Amino acid sequence: MKIFNFTIIKLTICLVLGILIGYFFFIPLPTVLYFLLAVLLLLVIAYFVARKQFFKTIWFGLLAFMLMTIVGVLTVNIHNEKSFDKHYTQHILNEKETTNTITFRIREVLKPNAYYDKYVIDILQVNAQQTIGKSLLNIKKDSLQLALRVDAVFSTKSSFQDLGYPLNPYQFDYQNYLEKKYIYHQLSLKQSELFPISNDTHTLFGYANSIRESINLKLKRYHFKPDELAVINALFLGQRQDLSKEVYNDYKNAGAIHILAISGLHIGIILILLSWVFKPIERLKHGKLLKTILLLFLLWNFAVIAGLSASITRAVTMFSIVTIAANLKRPTNIYNTLAISVFLILLFKPLFIFDVGFQLSYMAVFAIVTIDPILYKLWQPQNKLVDIYWHTITVSIAAQFGIAPLLLYYFHQFAGLFLLSNIIIIPLLAIILGFGIVIILMASLNLLPQFLADILGLIISSMNYVMNYISKQEVFIFNDIPFNIWYVLASYLLIISLIKTFKKWNYANLKWILFAIISIQCAFIYTNYSKSSNELIVFHKSRFSMIGNTNKNTLKITHDLDSLSILKNSTIKNYTVGNFINTIENAELQSVYVLKNKKILLVVDSLNTYNIKSFEPDYLLLRQSPKINLNRLIDSIHPKYIIADGSNYKSYVLQWKNICKKRKLPFHDTHEKGAFVIKY
Repeated sequence: MKIFNFTIIKLTICLVLGILIGYFFFIPLPTVLYFLLAVLLLLVIAYFVARKQFFKTIWFGLLAFMLMTIVGVLTVNIHNEKSFDKHYTQHILNEKETTNTITFRIREVLKPNAYYDKYVIDILQVNAQQTIGKSLLNIKKDSLQLALRVDAVFSTKSSFQDLGYPLNPYQFDYQNYLEKKYIYHQLSLKQSELFPISNDTHTLFGYANSIRESINLKLKRYHFKPDELAVINALFLGQRQDLSKEVYNDYKNAGAIHILAISGLHIGIILILLSWVFKPIERLKHGKLLKTILLLFLLWNFAVIAGLSASITRAVTMFSIVTIAANLKRPTNIYNTLAISVFLILLFKPLFIFDVGFQLSYMAVFAIVTIDPILYKLWQPQNKLVDIYWHTITVSIAAQFGIAPLLLYYFHQFAGLFLLSNIIIIPLLAIILGFGIVIILMASLNLLPQFLADILGLIISSMNYVMNYISKQEVFIFNDIPFNIWYVLASYLLIISLIKTFKKWNYANLKWILFAIISIQCAFIYTNYSKSSNELIVFHKSRFSMIGNTNKNTLKITHDLDSLSILKNSTIKNYTVGNFINTIENAELQSVYVLKNKKILLVVDSLNTYNIKSFEPDYLLLRQSPKINLNRLIDSIHPKYIIADGSNYKSYVLQWKNICKKRKLPFHDTHEKGAFVIKY
């Protein structure tokens, strides 16, 4: 059966196309509505015409697909609150300078960093105007202050700050990440600057957080270790904020990070357990319907409590459709079910399409249902235990085919021992989840014996120990693998071609494999042709200087850090991986760089040490806060462009910036504008 025979799959693809168009190209809402009404009218006309025709035409189908594409564009526009009059950005007096009176509600608790506790907040009022919209809140850490509770309402006087954008090439774009969650600004405050406001309104997020806090309060009585409790929160409550960096990295390097993110595997196991528990209800009149309603109610309550992340929403939506179909006694096709769940989720959360977890979870499921049956048929052992482990292996390999290109693209890492991790963990996951749910329920009812809590703690600790051991086998962990979007597309084309050929060996499918191989070669050639070469880059590094000179596949780094730390520096790693650079070399710091017809002068101290009377550089780089008279220097050497890197005092940079502004001379501050690139 061909996948594209299902109409819902075609409509879902059109919806996704419309979402991408609506996101990357600004189309005003009135224009979208005009197109929608016009196509809808044509569709109605085509329907009545088609009813009277003996032969089928393609026009009705084309108009239906066009309509769904426009619906995708409309969905993006409708969910973009920033375009609404009530959005808080419409009521800010001045974003950067003027203080606004802001009232907000805590919506979500995020993972803190070393200096700030972080929250997502709903902006309720700005300068006495009722508003909508979300923002990021950073509260300076204070050991004497308690964390803010979800649904708590506060007022403060502050100014909205822009979200930090990447200051170096190929750095993670946190601003772009938050904007896809409709968060456009941040507030940075001390807790003493917050004024509590009495509030009786409780949101769904508040209720869910209260349940999580109540469960954690009960569990803490049983003396779980911090790492054990953090893993329990991740496995059963979908909250990973308390996971230590060490535990997170252990699971990631072992190729088992999906265990800590509630997804289809977890929801499927929970649904099977709940179906078994509620099976006696089926004996009642309308018992099957009652059981279905009860299962849906519990699944969605669990999803809300777990935070409604992209992977949880996807899994619960998909299994809800499966549950409803089972009640209606309708045959289900997994591809149809997947498409319906994508369709429904993206109608309400269109930008989930960019969520990494959303992409990984769907690609994993799609690969499992497509590739696993092929692999499983290769050998069907008679022994039940061997069969379980063989099926675990085939499912793990199939899932890896689906997610490997995305993992390489987003994280540039591949865990070679993923199969070993999954063989150990997945067969035990049903036991862990079932036992853990019983433990949480008993703890919530104050009925949990300590020895049962100790058993769960021992299981979690053992799982953590195994992941730690596997993650230490560094020879099997492949890091810093360059992989771009063209490699992703070519890889998926090759995987699809291999699946088609394995299912049916013929000349047509062989042509697909050859086409996929040519596509991979084209991706390599294009990447090699388009990557940056022959450029000097002044990286931004606070309190230090880093200058890179790229020539073909070699990056020569000049810096004032120690030689060992530069090799581990994330800025350099990101640049070399993103730019497909093979070799990194340390180079001595020079006072002058001559790059073809461009000259760069580095100034680090008084100009008495330089003989520059007849030297007129194109670029002047100021580093390590040199005590110079910039006006005199400009008059002397007539630079065309002045650059200040991150090693300079901010007060000095501000003075230089003002001087350049008065003299109408281009000035680049890496702290404000990011790295400076000179191509030659």
